[in-house]
Amino acid sequence: MDLHPNVRLLGTAHVSSASVKAVRENIHTYQPEVVAVELCQTRFDALNSERRLDKEGLLKVIKEGNAPLVLLQSMLAAEQRKIGLDEGQQPGAEMVEAIKVASEANCEVVLVDRNIQVTLRRAWKNMKLREKFRLMYSLFSDEDDDEEVQIDELLNDRDILTSMMEEFRQFSPGAGRALIDERDAYIASKIHDIGQERKVLAVLGAGHLTGVATYLNSPQTLPNRAEIEHVPRRSMLSKLIPWLIPLVFMVVFGSFIMNGRSVDWVELFTIWTVANAVFAAIGCIIARGHPLAILTAAIASPITSLNPALAAGWFAGYVQLKIAEPTAEDLQDFLNLDDISAFWKNPAGKVLLVTALTNLGSMAGAWVAAAGLLGGI
Repeated sequence: MDLHPNVRLLGTAHVSSASVKAVRENIHTYQPEVVAVELCQTRFDALNSERRLDKEGLLKVIKEGNAPLVLLQSMLAAEQRKIGLDEGQQPGAEMVEAIKVASEANCEVVLVDRNIQVTLRRAWKNMKLREKFRLMYSLFSDEDDDEEVQIDELLNDRDILTSMMEEFRQFSPGAGRALIDERDAYIASKIHDIGQERKVLAVLGAGHLTGVATYLNSPQTLPNRAEIEHVPRRSMLSKLIPWLIPLVFMVVFGSFIMNGRSVDWVELFTIWTVANAVFAAIGCIIARGHPLAILTAAIASPITSLNPALAAGWFAGYVQLKIAEPTAEDLQDFLNLDDISAFWKNPAGKVLLVTALTNLGSMAGAWVAAAGLLGGI
C-alpha cells in the first residue's frame, strides 16, 4: 500500500512463508532508506538474540505478581507458533527477514511498535472480569480451527481482516482499543516521525494496514503518544478491593459487639480457614502443583487473604520452584512452547500456573468465606 511516493506499507501474516518472500522482494525493488518493522525493543531482542529465561527472572515474575501477564503473553505466542509450524515459519520470521535484508542493503531499521508489556497491561486492565475468564477459557480449550486456510486468506482479503478485528472488539471493546486501535496510532506516529523526505518501507501485520494508513493520511488525528504509552494507575476502587476482606471481618466483629453476642471463634476460624484453604488448594491442583506446593497454598491462603500485601500464589509458586526446579533447558523450552497443554508439562510453565491459579483460588475462597461470615451475622 503506497500512501505517497516516500511511504509504502507492506502487510504481512506473522506466520506466513509468503510474507517472508514479500518482505525480501519489496526491499530489493522499492529500495527504501528506512525499514520500519512492527516490533518493540523487547520483541526485537527476543527474535534476534536467543534470549533466555533464567531462574532469577522466573522468581522476579512471582514476586512482582506478573505471572498472569507472562502466562497470557506466552499462551498467545504459543498459539502463533502452533500456526507458524504449519506454515514452516516461526512467528516474526518476516520481521527478522526485514531486519536482515535491510542491514545487508545498508538501510536504517526503526522499531515502531509499542512495548509488548505496556500493550498487554493496558489490554488486561481494559478487560472486564467476564471477558478475562472467557479469554482464558478460549486459550485453554482444544477447539481446532482451520488455521492454514485462514492464513492464506489473510493477505488476499482485507474484508476478512476487518471482520476479525470487529469480532475481537465485540469480544472485548477495551482490549480491542489497546491491542488494535492504540497500536495503529502508535505505529503511525512513529512512522510519521521518520519524516516524509525519507523513503520508508513499513513491514506491518496485515491487520494494522487500514488503521495505520488512516492515521498517516490524517496525521492531525494522531493522539499524544505519551498517553498511549502510559500504563494507567490503579483506580481508588481497585486499590480498596483487597482491603474489603479485612473490612468484612471488622463488620462481623462490630456486629457481634453491638448486638452483645459472643463470638464463636471456632466456627469463625473454621469457615475462614476451610474456604480459603480448599479453594487455594484446588487452584494449585488444577495447575498440577507438587503436593508440598498444594499444602503450602492451603496453609498460606487463610493468612495472606487478610493481608493485601501478600498472596498465597507467591508462596506456592516459590515452593514449586524449589522442589521441581526448572533446568536451563526447561526455561528455554518454555519460551518456545507451541502447545498450551505443554505448560503443565514444562517445569517453568508449571511454576507460573501454580502461582496464578493458586492466587485465583485464594481470591475465590476469601469471597466465599466472607459471604459465609456475613450470612451468619
